[in-house]
Amino acid sequence: MRAVQLFAVVAALSLTLTPSPALAQPPAPIEDELVIQTPVSAFIVEAMLKEFSAHAKERWGVTLRTRALRAGTPVSYERIVSWKGQPEADIFWGGEPALFHSLADQKLLARLELPPDVWDAIPASIGTPRPIPLKDVNRSWVGTALEVYGVAYSPRLLRKLGVPEPREWDAVLHPKLKGMVAQCTPPRSSSSHATYEVILQSRGEAEGWEWLKRLAANTGVFVPSSRDVPTVVAKGEYAVGFGVPSYFVFEEKLAGFDIKFTAPKGAFVTPEPFAVLAGARHPRAAREFLAFLLSEHGQRLFMERGLYPVMPRYKVHGPPGSTIEMGVQLTGGIRSFFEPPVTNVYDDDVARARFREVNERFHRDIETAWNDLKRR
Repeated sequence: MRAVQLFAVVAALSLTLTPSPALAQPPAPIEDELVIQTPVSAFIVEAMLKEFSAHAKERWGVTLRTRALRAGTPVSYERIVSWKGQPEADIFWGGEPALFHSLADQKLLARLELPPDVWDAIPASIGTPRPIPLKDVNRSWVGTALEVYGVAYSPRLLRKLGVPEPREWDAVLHPKLKGMVAQCTPPRSSSSHATYEVILQSRGEAEGWEWLKRLAANTGVFVPSSRDVPTVVAKGEYAVGFGVPSYFVFEEKLAGFDIKFTAPKGAFVTPEPFAVLAGARHPRAAREFLAFLLSEHGQRLFMERGLYPVMPRYKVHGPPGSTIEMGVQLTGGIRSFFEPPVTNVYDDDVARARFREVNERFHRDIETAWNDLKRR
């Protein structure tokens, strides 16, 4: 009897001390997959994912599989809404903050988890007299890098046409640029949409739409995406590209094309917002990718691709002749968007409230009337 009791005690202790299979292996710090929905160029995204994958392997021993679903910001937004909280991606990254606010209102974004020192290092906004938000007070999204939308142009073609290099918005309305302007439609591109808002908010509704119709009269092509705008300019097919992200132009410059960029006064600066989607299948990998982008290493990688840090403590400096210094030259010598603060007229609340309205009016007054406008 005593032997039986002793066996029972030993067996109970063995069950208590032997870890179950679930407890034997601690969960991996991150999942082994990461999927991004983004309008950001492969020039940026692939470089960041490659570096983050190497980081994941070194730090956690995880072989990370990555995938980028690429589409313009408005198209990406509609895709995320259609998923209804069961997303096929983990992250929405890049574009105009107004759409991120809208997704947060629909409870389609998860609350971000960042260390307090990292979150506090990013200012709430940038720009005067209208501040551009750099993060959401409810932590549904946060900026990752700063980038300006402006005008791309071919110096060779402008010389041939006898047109001065543009410095202000009105330069794209020069009569000799008839049919020589390329742009993307606002419903397909957040950079086009934001730049349309800059024109409308700085000039008022009536004058702003009339200005945009004059721009359409000079436009020779509406390309499928904003990434295509500097491409057709770099190839010499068009002289000027409107509403272009600066780093798209930088990418063409690095490829050896004779192309330049200017950011007229009031040009919109995007913080390239980042959000983790509610219901994401790989939330830990998504959070760690964000932490990587906001690290000194990540911010340096942005600089090497013509973007600017979202934290004031980092300045853009590189060795003479480096790609970092080439990026500084492209944007007219800017080393930080915080010193001095950029001039901004874009009101995020206004843009958010009438996002669809602007796109619908563009379709009605410009896209469907384009042939008549060109005959002006």
